[in-house]
Amino acid sequence: MTFRIIIVEDEEQTTKMVRFYLEREGFTVITATDGPAGESAFRQQQPDLAILDIMLPGTFDGLELCRRIRQDATVPIIMLTARAEDSDKAIGLSIGADDYLTKPFSPTELIARVKALLRRAYHYNEPLAPATLGGPRLGLDPNRRQVIFDGQTLELTPTEFNLLQVLMSNPGWVFTRSHLLEEVWGYSDEAGEDTVTTHVSNLRQKLGAAGTLLIRTSRGVGYAYQEDA
Repeated sequence: MTFRIIIVEDEEQTTKMVRFYLEREGFTVITATDGPAGESAFRQQQPDLAILDIMLPGTFDGLELCRRIRQDATVPIIMLTARAEDSDKAIGLSIGADDYLTKPFSPTELIARVKALLRRAYHYNEPLAPATLGGPRLGLDPNRRQVIFDGQTLELTPTEFNLLQVLMSNPGWVFTRSHLLEEVWGYSDEAGEDTVTTHVSNLRQKLGAAGTLLIRTSRGVGYAYQEDA
């Protein structure tokens, strides 16, 4: 299968560079230069992954584009930002982005993150995973990539699902943020640990009452396998 990736970026040189490296890896690349054009291209082309610059011209920026995509799509999203402000990163992750890179960035690092997200979001040619994880209230089906709480399906992003699967596959085990970064995102660095913190918080909010099953300690995060009937 050939994966389709959309780049929404107004800097021509950045687009050319990213496109070159993606196409060299065999990906099909779609490009747009502003928010409205990016949204239109995404709806028409239905790519498998999106790379969005935060600071886009036009009537809305990359954050708003991310929010609109997340309304009805669960494809992985990587945000690009020219600013190192934590607020931009936190907002992007809170509205559904899976990862982010601050400009200037290494093309090889971007490709590594793209591959890691695709590998975790699309499980082609992999053996069937174990049966449903969890207990009577909160259940996770790795094969269907579905999470059920009290009979209701929960809508999670690919990264949120992968994060929850790692935790529920190891009940009672506490993971450090660096360990989760390596397990879920496929890389490990101190700056990226904030990404883990934000995704854990987002996941707890989406789980609602079931969020109490995700325990947080000074050492890290884990899944409490004990459930109330």
